[in-house]
Amino acid sequence: MALARVDTRRYSDRCQYLIRAVHARRKKIRQMAVEYKGGRCEVCGYDRCVEALDFHHNDLSSKKFGISEKGYIQSWKKVVEELNKCILICANCHRELHAKLAASGGNAGVKKRVNSGKAYEGRSILSQAH
Repeated sequence: MALARVDTRRYSDRCQYLIRAVHARRKKIRQMAVEYKGGRCEVCGYDRCVEALDFHHNDLSSKKFGISEKGYIQSWKKVVEELNKCILICANCHRELHAKLAASGGNAGVKKRVNSGKAYEGRSILSQAH
């Protein structure tokens, strides 16, 4: 009969292992998400740097979670459901899109909505951008 092995790891060892594991999973899920959405900006076609690509929700009222916020701790199935509500857009086009939205609705209204944490209840963001 074999004796049980004594675990000599300390909490700090396990903690660092979990931090590395979560970091690796988030990186893997982000790469999968970018590939799922086509790997390039849907507006201008930019595809040189994955970190410069953002997920933009078309309709904030249907947003359950932010892909970059809590998305990487969800199951892949839930991430895909949320990705289907988004476009993949480069950082420049994303900023221009938000600037256009702010200009069309007034910056004060955008700041008030963003700071309130409530979802946008207007038209689809894509319909406003074109």
